[in-house]
Amino acid sequence: MKADLHIHSTASDGAWTPDRVVQGALAGGLDVIAIADHDTTLGVEAALGTARGTSVTVVPAIELSTTLGGREIHVLGYFVDPAAPPLRVHAARASKGRRERMEHMVMRLGEAGVRVPLDDVLALAGEGGGVLGRPHLARALVEAGHAGSIDEAFERYIGDGLPAFVPTSLLEPAAGVELVRAAGGLPVWAHPPGDLVDALLPSLLAAGLRGLEIYRPFATPRQVRRLESVAKTAGLLATGGSDWHSPERNQPLGAFHAPYPKVAPFLQAGGL
Repeated sequence: MKADLHIHSTASDGAWTPDRVVQGALAGGLDVIAIADHDTTLGVEAALGTARGTSVTVVPAIELSTTLGGREIHVLGYFVDPAAPPLRVHAARASKGRRERMEHMVMRLGEAGVRVPLDDVLALAGEGGGVLGRPHLARALVEAGHAGSIDEAFERYIGDGLPAFVPTSLLEPAAGVELVRAAGGLPVWAHPPGDLVDALLPSLLAAGLRGLEIYRPFATPRQVRRLESVAKTAGLLATGGSDWHSPERNQPLGAFHAPYPKVAPFLQAGGL
């Protein structure tokens, strides 16, 4: 069994529609995937419909953007009810907040002489521009000739800590954990920063955290061993995923999959 529990679609800042993600998962030999878009579950229903009758199981998920001390901390919610009222309220707030964030980033770029019309970014996000993300701005920078690739756009202009970067300020991490629980889901700390694990984990555990995202494409053996130890000590479940956004930024779907025996207890806790 092959599982990738962290995939994005065009419902947020992924390059492929939910339908195409499922088709890509089938082609890549994946058995279980999670559509975990930023601050929205809009892609889940379409993915579930496409997967029906196939060998792919779709886990309804979401990746909440939270902030602590100016740093972004992401909380994954698995086995959520996509229509849960708390998630709908959050999605509406996130849409507004992400639009304001994008306006600030475009303004900062302009002040540095890097001009990208906001309308171009919105167009790349699709009709409605519901959940704007940095990959949309990165693509606009490439199309405007300011960068040769999405990776270069991040490295030169909009990566964490660079002058044009603006964090997504919507929730604090503990509130994100509580939101997932209110939507009937299992909250997991996404790609935990090594320097924050010891300091932040107690508050997340108190809020009801259930798991850590441990297995990722470029995690070193040392990083994996450390998080496995933390999870065991704290009584947390292990998850893993590619954080897949696009063929340009990531390996093909299916090239990475979490070690199934390690994540099986988490999937069983969710009812699979």
